[in-house]
Amino acid sequence: MTSPLLSLPGAVAGGGVDAPVAAHYGSFYGEQRTLESGEGFVDLSHHDVVRISGPDRLRWLHDLTTQYFLDLPARTWAQALILSPQGHVEHAFAGIDDGEGFTAATEPGRVAALIDFLDRMRFMSRVEISDVTPELALTYRPAAGHELIPREKLPTYAEAAGPACGLWAYEALRIARGEPRLGLDTDARTIPNEVGWTGTAVHMDKGCYRGQETVARVHNLGRPPRRLTLLHLDGSENRLPAVGAELKQGEKVVGFVGTSARHHELGPIALALVKRNVPLDVQLSVDDLPAAQEVIVDPEVGLHFKR
Repeated sequence: MTSPLLSLPGAVAGGGVDAPVAAHYGSFYGEQRTLESGEGFVDLSHHDVVRISGPDRLRWLHDLTTQYFLDLPARTWAQALILSPQGHVEHAFAGIDDGEGFTAATEPGRVAALIDFLDRMRFMSRVEISDVTPELALTYRPAAGHELIPREKLPTYAEAAGPACGLWAYEALRIARGEPRLGLDTDARTIPNEVGWTGTAVHMDKGCYRGQETVARVHNLGRPPRRLTLLHLDGSENRLPAVGAELKQGEKVVGFVGTSARHHELGPIALALVKRNVPLDVQLSVDDLPAAQEVIVDPEVGLHFKR
């Protein structure tokens, strides 16, 4: 859904799944510094939004997902995953409960598959599931975090929350923090332990849920098959690797690269999923760009390191 904020002065549209919002407003390095200073906002209104209402919603979500939803405080942002029986991440979403319903954002284009799965899991539970993307928009402010606001109020929100900062700035800071995006920094085989989601989206002390056996086994025994890694890319060429590009050690493929960006301090960076047994001190390459590794997820237990 194309954002009305693309009409703001200096707005330049992005590409791919992020094309409906502004990539930048004239200075993506300056916009990074604005966000780091605690000012500005980012338009994330291209993300899909789902609402789950009904008296059984929190118990139902608690039993179905990786997160602890029982007694979730109102207006508390919570992140959750839905796993396959083998523990692979199939869906990821995050949102808040307002006392009547849990409203959550997910990646662009993913709400239909998410709702289809949730509908099939309702059985006798008193829950209602709806796509509210046309009504609600996701935004971000450093001081307030992520917010879901009425889509019709985006222009007035922008006037009050400015200055506007583009998605390129937001993405550069997200990548530097080592926070993955589903479907871009993950693949169909990704388990939460590989990408640091066991510290944010997975509650390790809750009861049984689909895929829990894999998560618990890897958490207890350590050594996930892959690790999320921050790549520092050679900046001598003015290009970034494509999402999904093969990561190589010499001629051997040892992983793949997800999202990438130009950071105002770190230079060109990217997130990659790398095989666990790849030495940390070897030089890797992607699209013929040399790449050095910085570990951001503990390879033994899958918890995210603080940067």
